[in-house]
Amino acid sequence: MSTGPTVRELGEFALIARINAGREQGPAVQLGPGDDAAVLAAARGRYAVSTDMLIEDRHFRLDWSEPVDIGRKAIAQNAADIYAMGAEPVGYVVGLGVPDRTPVDSVTAFADGLWAEAARAGGSIAGGDIVRSPQWVVSVTAFGDPLGEQPVTRSGARAGGILAIAGRPGWSAAGYAVLTAGHPVDSHPGAETAVAAHRAPRPPYDLVRGAMAGDHRPVALTDISDGLLADLGHLAESSGVAIDVRSGALRDTGLEDLAGSLEADARQWILTGGEDHVFAGVWPPGSVPPPGWTVVGGIHTGRGVTVDGVRPGGPQGWEAFSGTDSAKPDHSR
Repeated sequence: MSTGPTVRELGEFALIARINAGREQGPAVQLGPGDDAAVLAAARGRYAVSTDMLIEDRHFRLDWSEPVDIGRKAIAQNAADIYAMGAEPVGYVVGLGVPDRTPVDSVTAFADGLWAEAARAGGSIAGGDIVRSPQWVVSVTAFGDPLGEQPVTRSGARAGGILAIAGRPGWSAAGYAVLTAGHPVDSHPGAETAVAAHRAPRPPYDLVRGAMAGDHRPVALTDISDGLLADLGHLAESSGVAIDVRSGALRDTGLEDLAGSLEADARQWILTGGEDHVFAGVWPPGSVPPPGWTVVGGIHTGRGVTVDGVRPGGPQGWEAFSGTDSAKPDHSR
């Protein structure tokens, strides 16, 4: 437990000065924290913009995650949305609400997490706001420069296309299962990896950069945040197509071993778990997705998503206003 001052004892402006001290802004930020608003340069004359929120005990728990993890997660989920549009982040503004008893060290660690993930994803923290709140509330808005002439949306898939993913779906849901079960993190060789994936996902930004830089770009992209089946359902609906997923291409022996120790279903983690922020892309017929992308299915005429030709039943992933327990932080956006 921190023995330093609380945010109430330090005060708003001194806190803002402390968390911004020594930070170096990226080249797109022409004016950072310290004025009424930040100024960012739009290199291509337009931005991709995304906003997401995290609420304590809904999307994270302070007894499970350190503030640095929460900061990383807040940037990761927004940066992933920017990359899913075929763009690269150049700046973020962050709104933070915390109780006045919160240690200053916790807010500083949170800011360190923001900056650490921004260093991976691109961009810097250009500004924001800090307020008193009954619980931790985080809101991030990300601005991104397009990596091409046009954004890559969910609506570009056509019949005959090839579906591929970048990243390892299911690990965040597995981490949630480990934490919920109360197992020690070192209880299984894969448990530590899973818990780390849940606390602070690490989207494979470089694989999207590589795909956008190649000769054969994807014609549709999406970030898997709500669950693979749920987000592929959004892509299928936007494109007016059917998607069939080959479950064999998604098998992960590490997840299967961990699921066995927890008497859980690794296949369900992969298909509906969400929050890993892996990417799903579609390439035209006859294309070969770039290295690092795994072909997991195809695009067909029709509607909806099937797995091995069968339409799955039950929940497909996370939905913000479902009846899910409000203390359950998995599958959040």
